Amino acid sequence: MTPTLAAQLTRTAEEAAHAHRPACPCHNTGTLADRPDATVVRHAETVAKAHPPGTDHTELTLRLATASTLPDVLLPPLKATPAELHDRLVTFWPYGDPVDPRTPDTAPWAAAATLLARLHLHPPLPRTPPMRGPAKAARAVERLRATEPGSTATTPVLQAWQALPAWARGEAAPPEDGTLCHGDFHLGQLVRNPAPHDDWRLIDVDDLGTGTPTWDLARPAAWYACGLLPPEDWTRFLTAYREAGGPAVPPHGDPWPALDIPARALTVQTAATALTKAARAARPLDEVEQSLIDACARMAATPPELTCESAT
Repeated sequence: MTPTLAAQLTRTAEEAAHAHRPACPCHNTGTLADRPDATVVRHAETVAKAHPPGTDHTELTLRLATASTLPDVLLPPLKATPAELHDRLVTFWPYGDPVDPRTPDTAPWAAAATLLARLHLHPPLPRTPPMRGPAKAARAVERLRATEPGSTATTPVLQAWQALPAWARGEAAPPEDGTLCHGDFHLGQLVRNPAPHDDWRLIDVDDLGTGTPTWDLARPAAWYACGLLPPEDWTRFLTAYREAGGPAVPPHGDPWPALDIPARALTVQTAATALTKAARAARPLDEVEQSLIDACARMAATPPELTCESAT
């Protein structure tokens, strides 16, 4: 983001904070994230987010409306419609404390699964756009192709990608596309809702929409299958989702027939992103990143209806 845009977004957050709370203490200010796809700044208890250039105003407004109608699941926005700042749409949110990555033993897997189940059970609003999970995975693969076209590590990632059905690559409608989904779930999409609730809520509505609910379970499923998520955390997550009546997997028995293809797609997406970042930084892969490449090699050699041994 340009310095001018950054400064204006900060002033916009300050104005929104003061409008929401005239006696604003004006503390805890600064940039929370600054990436090509989003810039997020905070002023006291108000957060302003600049969305990517080209974000559709109508679709984003519908996603904000969904968050407003589900305050027990999604953090509700402070304003019902986006503002405009240069070529960016800007939304406003209450600040919530994120999950602490330094304490993985206390990660709220059960709370996250319950929120996802509630989201999946809620009827989508009319004209809700499709969730953007598969399209986001496809963009990660395209970035990899552009960055590392001849890399040895790229080959198993692309082979695993091509083995997926068209819907998982964002090239066709999914077999089930009427469920309200988050579209990009991971623990970074959780914050503690401000007082008086003080409980967890999902954030980031950019990819929210209708689609296949297994996509929202796919990232933790992929981490588990690749050995990156402890079995007890996966069990806690899956059990809580089932107990809350989540429709993505059967209430009993083996969940993997439903999860296999989305989990493979998220493994490829994560591996592609890791390879692209490592290439741009001119650094070798770390142990976790290499494990993702190895998982893609196994997937490329195994039919989609079969799964990793650790996930069966």
